[in-house]
Amino acid sequence: MDPLPNSAPLATKLRNTLVQYHSIGDSEWRLFMISSILFQKDATVWRKPSEEFSGYLYKAQGVIEDVTNRIVDHIRPGPYRLDWDSLMTTMDIMETFEENCCVMRYTTAGQLWNIIAPREFVDFSYTTSYEDGLLTCGISLDYGEVRPNFVRGFNHPCGWFCVPLKDYPSHSLLTGYIQTELRGMLPQSAVDTAMSSTLANFYSDLKKALK
Repeated sequence: MDPLPNSAPLATKLRNTLVQYHSIGDSEWRLFMISSILFQKDATVWRKPSEEFSGYLYKAQGVIEDVTNRIVDHIRPGPYRLDWDSLMTTMDIMETFEENCCVMRYTTAGQLWNIIAPREFVDFSYTTSYEDGLLTCGISLDYGEVRPNFVRGFNHPCGWFCVPLKDYPSHSLLTGYIQTELRGMLPQSAVDTAMSSTLANFYSDLKKALK
């Protein structure tokens, strides 16, 4: 188990990595799925090979009818997340460095009839300003004992950019970058199916919670 890192340089490196992902040109992405409910588009998802591991970096994007601060308060570690995120089953703040920076441990439910067993993650989380909005981002750490009955997954640099729409400031554009290494012996088809349902549910569950 590694010791806890120095939070300031890790936060800076994490933010810079996410800003780099955010600047990747459209031509490098391949359409993965379009999520819609009752013919209203919830989110569009693209992907490209990750430079961090052998899986994919996913990019998800959709418009949320709410202000930036309230949306990010529901996404980042805090009292709201467990109430609406259908995948997350527990969440504990293990260490707090400052108001916008912490280490959290959380668990996720089994997926695909438990082909993908419940997972546990320990993530460093950082929330900061970005342009006229916010960026909340994270990366997994090798920290803390693994709980029984869980596989320890690993999130390579991930994050959510949330900025108000210029012509509709009461609406926000939410863009996420996700590259989760689930670990364990899993076929790629199961991982793809799990990622598509996870990202679709994320947007639809979040929209319901904000109403």
